[in-house]
Amino acid sequence: MKYHSADKLVQKAAKYDLLASYYKYIDPAKHIHYYQKHFYCMQQLMTGGYYRPAAYNAMVRVFHASPDAPAVDVYINGQRAIRDLTFKEKSDYFSFQEGSYQIQIYPAGNTNQPVLTETISVEAGKMYTVAAAGKLEELKLITAFDTESVPRNKTKVRFWHLSPDAPAVDVAVRGGEVLFRNVPFGKATRYLKLDPTTVDLEVRIAGTETVVLTIPNVRLKANKAYTAVAVGLAKGTPELQAMFLKP
Repeated sequence: MKYHSADKLVQKAAKYDLLASYYKYIDPAKHIHYYQKHFYCMQQLMTGGYYRPAAYNAMVRVFHASPDAPAVDVYINGQRAIRDLTFKEKSDYFSFQEGSYQIQIYPAGNTNQPVLTETISVEAGKMYTVAAAGKLEELKLITAFDTESVPRNKTKVRFWHLSPDAPAVDVAVRGGEVLFRNVPFGKATRYLKLDPTTVDLEVRIAGTETVVLTIPNVRLKANKAYTAVAVGLAKGTPELQAMFLKP
C-alpha cells in the first residue's frame, strides 16, 4: 500500500519515539513495540516506496565501538533511528530495502554538527553489523556480514578486531592452537565451524607468544554463531576487553 503523507509520518515517528523512550526502563515489551513502530514510519520516510516483506530486505544493526566517543544518536537519511547509544552497546536489527543510506552520528541530544557522515550500501537478504569504530577524532564505520546459518549441532565463531591502538593479533586456544592469525584493526575474520565447547581463548600480538588479552570460559553453544569482539584500548582506558555478539 502507499505510505501516508510525509507530515503525518513525521508526527507518528516522533510520537512513537517518545513512547519508546518513556517505556525503555519501565516496560521493555512496550519499548520494543513502539520502537519498531517508530522505525517503520522512518523507513517509509526514507524510502518513499512500497512495503516489502522483511525476508526480501537487508537486516542492519549499529554497534558503538569507539572507546572515547560519548553516547551517540544515529540518523539514517536525515531521520533519527537510534538514540543514546553508548560504548559497547548495539541496536536491534532494522529492516532496510536494498540500496544506499546516509548514516550520520551525533553526540546524543546534539544536532549541531555530526561527528561522522558516511554512506553504506546494503543488499537484500543479508545481515550486517555496522560498527562506529576508532577514536573519536578518526571515527569511521566498519561493516561486518553476520550469519544465523549454522550446521545442525555445530557452532560458529569469528573474531573482530575493533581496538584502535592495538596491533595486529592472533587469537588462540589458551596455551595452544592459533584459530585466527594476523588480524588487523577493523577486520572481522571468517566464521570457524566447531563442535560445541567451552574454551579459554587468548589474544596475542601477531606472530608472538605475547598475550595481551585472555578470554576465559567461552561457552560456544550448538546451533549458534558468535562474534568475539576486541574493544577498548591496548594502552589507556577503557582497557582492552572482549565481548560477544550474536545475530
